[in-house]
Amino acid sequence: MPTSEDLKNPAHLDALNSTATDSQLNAFAIDRLSQAFETSAKRWELIVYPTLFAFIILAAYGFYLIFSLAKDMHYLTVSVDTNMTTMANNVKMMSESVVLMSNNVRTMSGNVESMAQNVNTLEPMLVSIQNMDRSMQSMTLATTSMRNDLAVMNQNISRPMNFMNNMMPW
Repeated sequence: MPTSEDLKNPAHLDALNSTATDSQLNAFAIDRLSQAFETSAKRWELIVYPTLFAFIILAAYGFYLIFSLAKDMHYLTVSVDTNMTTMANNVKMMSESVVLMSNNVRTMSGNVESMAQNVNTLEPMLVSIQNMDRSMQSMTLATTSMRNDLAVMNQNISRPMNFMNNMMPW
């Protein structure tokens, strides 16, 4: 049986080929094929096993990331759900307030219309008030005239009365 050193040396290969029979050559070829397969398998083991180990680690890390993302999404949906419920309640209350405000504005509109009608009824009163104003001016003028007349009369009476008061003993 040839050794691995014989297989590497070409001179030995030629000698083996010339003296060997077909069955020996077949056995030799199968032996050489199995050695090549073992060498190739060892090379693949050096590549495949670390790659498989790295794939397992990456798969576990990917699972962890997906699990963490799912947990965060759960917390996010719970938070959004509670906030949406609160916001829906606030919008409902705001809608009710807008309805009340609309009713109040409608009432105010009616009141403003009645005030406009009342102002129209006040126009005759405005004429009467203007007449009262003129009458008050006339009364003020008359009062002023009376005051002036009393002042003149006081001047006219006070001199003779002053003289007579000096003569009286009491």
